[in-house]
Amino acid sequence: MENSYRRRDEITVVVPTLNESRTIVDVIGRIRPYTSDIVVVDGHSPDGTADLARSLGVRVVFDHGRGKGEAIRSVIPHLDREVTVFIDADGSHDPDDIPALVGPILEGKADHVSGSRLIGGSSELHGGFDECFRLMGSSLITACINHRFHVELSESQNGFRAIRTAVLRDLGLQEDITTIEQEMIIKTLKKGYRMAEVPSHEHKRIAGYSKISVRRVAFRYVWSMIRHLYF
Repeated sequence: MENSYRRRDEITVVVPTLNESRTIVDVIGRIRPYTSDIVVVDGHSPDGTADLARSLGVRVVFDHGRGKGEAIRSVIPHLDREVTVFIDADGSHDPDDIPALVGPILEGKADHVSGSRLIGGSSELHGGFDECFRLMGSSLITACINHRFHVELSESQNGFRAIRTAVLRDLGLQEDITTIEQEMIIKTLKKGYRMAEVPSHEHKRIAGYSKISVRRVAFRYVWSMIRHLYF
């Protein structure tokens, strides 16, 4: 890997966090070669995540703790570079994939690029009932998006993605939880922007736990899909 990515001054990388003190230092260190602007959006973590991020010289923005969607919406006024990348703080996403994500945008071929675990593989989405239900639900939602907009995406739920910042501002995002990821894709397509995806492997998280309870939020995913697809 090169010491720094030549387009690093055109990119902001946003890391939503909630109690990620065990991984945030490593994740920030692995992001640094690809950008000179990292923003941690923290949900007032009691474990010192924000203090650790500040000690590394990155910007810290606080949300109100409502969820990942609110974190993404909260950071938008703080973005001023051409491309914004969103990456999880638990070590499951590989920062070395950032050039592949931003490439189609910087080359003028896409406005929003999502990493695909269905193409790149996942070390998380298998082995248990929760994982099975997550994969089934994600596949159903993606199939509905593909049918509605006549596209051929392989998934719609991965949080690892890049988007032209002007497009991000124009989407008018509303979701508070991880349903924002499908909302971002739906609204990108609904507004006529170009959507693309690239392979990205999802690694087993280094530490922490999933903040998503499938049983509690399944209805919200379905309702969010229907609301944004058809209304």
